[in-house]
Amino acid sequence: MKVLFLTHSFPRFPGDAPGSFVLRLAVALRDEGVKVHVVAPAAEGVPTEEEIDGISVERFRYAPRRYEKLAYTGNMAQDVATSWSARLALVGFFGSDFVRAVGARRSFDPDLIHAHWWFPSGVVGTWLSSLSHKPLVTTLHGTDVRLAKKVGMSRPLFRRVLNQSARVTTVSNWLSSEVANLVSVPRPAVAPMPVATERFVPGSFRERNRFLFAGRLNRQKGLEHLIRAMAAMRHHALLDVAGAGPLEAELRSLASKVGVADRIAWMGQLKQPDLVSLYQSATALVVPSTDEGLGLVAAEGLLCETPVIAFRSGGLTDIIQDERTGILVTPGDSTELANALDRVIDNPVKAGDLGKAGRIFALSAFAPESAARQYADIYQRVLDEHST
Repeated sequence: MKVLFLTHSFPRFPGDAPGSFVLRLAVALRDEGVKVHVVAPAAEGVPTEEEIDGISVERFRYAPRRYEKLAYTGNMAQDVATSWSARLALVGFFGSDFVRAVGARRSFDPDLIHAHWWFPSGVVGTWLSSLSHKPLVTTLHGTDVRLAKKVGMSRPLFRRVLNQSARVTTVSNWLSSEVANLVSVPRPAVAPMPVATERFVPGSFRERNRFLFAGRLNRQKGLEHLIRAMAAMRHHALLDVAGAGPLEAELRSLASKVGVADRIAWMGQLKQPDLVSLYQSATALVVPSTDEGLGLVAAEGLLCETPVIAFRSGGLTDIIQDERTGILVTPGDSTELANALDRVIDNPVKAGDLGKAGRIFALSAFAPESAARQYADIYQRVLDEHST
């Protein structure tokens, strides 16, 4: 079986974080007899055709280099909403993506098309599916569903992509419910993306009072709540912040205002291999996100036997079982979050037990072979239906 992946986010080099789970799924599918070819956007310094971990990738240019900034930033929807140059780049993106996808369909001759995120790849996928008469599977990851919720004008296009897909999947139960509540379509199947179980493993040393945040520095990831919680703790604690984003200056200012600036290490965006040692040594990983599609960073932490403290929100509730694999607190409640941080310091034995139970759960739920088997089954059912 041959499957063509369409995605706006895919690793630009080994160890690159954007879209790493898409690559991981493609690699794992090989053992299920599925050959994957990927079409993704170009990036500066990245070849237009290459192989990454044995997966063939071709990339398309969509604007003059100075304006080719829609992909790999995590801010595509916001950029398009606020910038005319981004809107013009998006027009080029759709056109170039479609042309490249048509070429890949001819040369690779896939049995099926798999679009990751309904926007923009799912839109292009519907065009390609109609042209080639190949069935389309569309996976929703979270940011794309938030776009459909926030931008009313996108709703008809969202519904069209879902209705023209032979199968729609989401990466969490919460996300599946959100889709069903948003538009009148059959409830999507839940099929999580895989985590690198071979990379994220337990370490031999854990700090007593040093927490970790790993993610984009934007409003949705909620670092401001963690900064306020640090100031409200009984214990003196430290925090490593692994990530970059548009709110960094604002968050640094907040840390100074509440008196914890000297306790925070701003580490910038790190490659996945560099995150492993931070997971392994952190007292706990803190994920104060709201409406997270799934939250694979929490699964990565659990694989390292790191206790995870998270907001009871979105797909994080698929990963964290309160007081069993981690601690869940009320979204936006910095006082409750501070209490949870203090509890982990107060009781390292209990925290260690949470981490060990979390690793067992994460291995069963997010192993690449499990995800690949589930998607291979989805592909086969779609093809069987398409042939009748």
